[in-house]
Amino acid sequence: MRKLIEAGNRQHRQSAVHTSVKHESAARQVQGGANYIDDIVEPQGTLYAAVGLSQQAAGNIKDIDLSDVRASEGVVDVITIDDVPGHKDIGPVFAGDPLLAHHEIKFYGQPYFAVLATSVNLARQAALKGKITVEETSPTLTVDSALAKQSFVRPTHEFGQGNVEQQMADATHKASGTLSIGGQEHMYLEGQVSLAIPDEDDRMKIYTSSQHPSEVQKLVAEVLDVKLHRVMVDMRRMGGGFGGKETQAAQWACIAALLASRNHCAVKCRLPRQVDMHVTGKRHPFENRFEVGFDDTGRILATHMDINGNCGHSPDLSDAIVDRAMFHADNGYYLGASHIVGHRLKTNMVSHTAYRGFGGPQGMIMAEALIDKVARHLEVDPLTIRKRNLYGESTGTVTPYGMEVEHNLLPEIMTKLETDGHYWARRKAITAFNRNSPVIKKGLALTPVKFGISFTAKHLNQAGALVHIYTDGSIQVNHGGTEMGQGLHTKIGQIAANEFGLSIDMIEVTATRTDKVPNTSPTAASSGTDLNGKAVQNACVTLTTRLAECFAASLGMADQANMVRFEHGNVILGEHSTPFAELVQAAYFERVSLSASGFYKTPKLHYNRDTGEGRPFFYFAYGASLSEVSIDTLTGEYTVDRVDILHDVGDSLNPAIDKGQIEGAFIQGMGWLTTEDLRWNEAGKLISENMATYKIPAIGDTPKHFDVQLFGRKNAEDSIYHSKAVGEPPFMLAISVWCALKDAISSLSGYKLAPQLDTPATPERVLNAVLAAQGQ
Repeated sequence: MRKLIEAGNRQHRQSAVHTSVKHESAARQVQGGANYIDDIVEPQGTLYAAVGLSQQAAGNIKDIDLSDVRASEGVVDVITIDDVPGHKDIGPVFAGDPLLAHHEIKFYGQPYFAVLATSVNLARQAALKGKITVEETSPTLTVDSALAKQSFVRPTHEFGQGNVEQQMADATHKASGTLSIGGQEHMYLEGQVSLAIPDEDDRMKIYTSSQHPSEVQKLVAEVLDVKLHRVMVDMRRMGGGFGGKETQAAQWACIAALLASRNHCAVKCRLPRQVDMHVTGKRHPFENRFEVGFDDTGRILATHMDINGNCGHSPDLSDAIVDRAMFHADNGYYLGASHIVGHRLKTNMVSHTAYRGFGGPQGMIMAEALIDKVARHLEVDPLTIRKRNLYGESTGTVTPYGMEVEHNLLPEIMTKLETDGHYWARRKAITAFNRNSPVIKKGLALTPVKFGISFTAKHLNQAGALVHIYTDGSIQVNHGGTEMGQGLHTKIGQIAANEFGLSIDMIEVTATRTDKVPNTSPTAASSGTDLNGKAVQNACVTLTTRLAECFAASLGMADQANMVRFEHGNVILGEHSTPFAELVQAAYFERVSLSASGFYKTPKLHYNRDTGEGRPFFYFAYGASLSEVSIDTLTGEYTVDRVDILHDVGDSLNPAIDKGQIEGAFIQGMGWLTTEDLRWNEAGKLISENMATYKIPAIGDTPKHFDVQLFGRKNAEDSIYHSKAVGEPPFMLAISVWCALKDAISSLSGYKLAPQLDTPATPERVLNAVLAAQGQ
């Protein structure tokens, strides 16, 4: 072990990391050569699956008539829940997700049968011919109705600190507010798709667009009633995931596998976009409330929040998602004496699921709503109130859930962006502009982000890796993370190249496979590189230690093995040097193992859910964004004119990829808060069901001035090369756009009113807020 530790501390030139290496699939993606699941060459005799959907939101199933489906052209097989040989429920953590509707209908569009046919079109046509008789019951479709019925998918959770009632009573000022926070469709470019290929006996190969191959393996095995080692799941790349393929890719893989097993042929199940939107969960809509007590300076003394997540019909991941919303209801602020309650409400909707930020955005936006309310009440600029309440020695350093905020970079980041973005000069100019502009009003907001990095379920904070060195010196790496466009494989390749002192073209990162690295965690919680990068590094350390010992022994310098360096394709000890490939060849002849596994588990994590205290996160990632908007007070239309971002990614492994992730996350967050409006009708049917009725940001929505800078401070914790996670934290930077819109509307009241602006802040909602501010 001592040798491994010394090897792990070996000095590298680190020419392969902290540099902007291009995405490993960039050229193939641009040229159309990158293979996704639907591009895999299908085995001879492949058949195609489709699902039939309910037209009711709630009720008991009385009869299912599939005779017309079976008689439809090209149909080979039809299945219902009664045809499942093993587990019928595929809930990822808690029960509640039947593979197909079982006894009852839980949401409008719930699949109740699957059909197999000789072509995609014939399968989809047949799927429309099912007949189901349902004794309908009154569906629960809103948070308020779920609360009234005390309808929950999981028990309520709460935590806090201090005497909230006493501090609230003693506070000079009090304010309260509500906020309706809309959900969000994942809108990945590649929809849900799986290809199942039966093998000898009861073995099954699954190719699936999933963020969690090990979970797919487990659920397919359980549905087929076989052991896990009989199922192999392969995932090379996804065309986007954003959380929508963490749990909800499994259903389609299970259906494909069941049909493949029954019919002894390959089966592909690919959902058309409209069906995909109906049957897969969204970002959770929330209906939240707050009450805050504060003093004459705007210092927060007491806070109470109710966090109400609309979870849909089943638990899915909602327990952890609402937990994270609660964990992030403080954002970067000390809330004084605090009490935070989180409800997980059960409704007759599709089961909402993971989405970039995993509940964090729906909690964090409440802190910003609260700060705006305090600022307008005191008629003080919101930035002043924000800075006055940041975690620090003058306020407090312990979160409502008992975690110490260490290595806090927010005050420095906020101050730097305030200065570099010329906040106060622009504030003065915008205030003057608004006084003299009768129709167009401008808004400005600078908001922080403090986001905890780790899975809040402790056991998921682990990763494995497998590294092979071949005799020509080339290296193959496999790890438990999945590539969904975020550049994970690129960073993993950089890490391996750096450990061996090689150029990145000597490294091949292969498809994620459950038969190479078992029992993997999902690629989620922004932890893909943190976890898998460390696991790969540990495997590389094992191999470089073996090679160093072999090289030192060959020189008669075995006692100096820990001094061996791997640099620029060479292995060096003192004055001696040999090419890496030649040493590998020599090690092979000396019967040195050239393959190693690696493992990593995140340290320092603990959280007691019963007491609501602990350290659920390894560290925090920080950032700040400064947004300027213009709104037309006659129509509610608006533009995002300028955005400046300063974001903390530690010592960036790949600045170009990290900046790309920040830009993409911001635009996606802006879509969540402005244009992406999920709508259901009174029957519970999703009516924003296609790209014509659901508006994601377009290229024209990109701010004309869009500047992203990395803060460039090493992570104080021992993360991989002291970098920080980048996937989710920058999503919340877009809250500055929402705050800027509110700022522009507030100008109509002389900056005395904190307007009610639920999200998404569509032009219609902005216009309504404008009219309210004008007293109409």
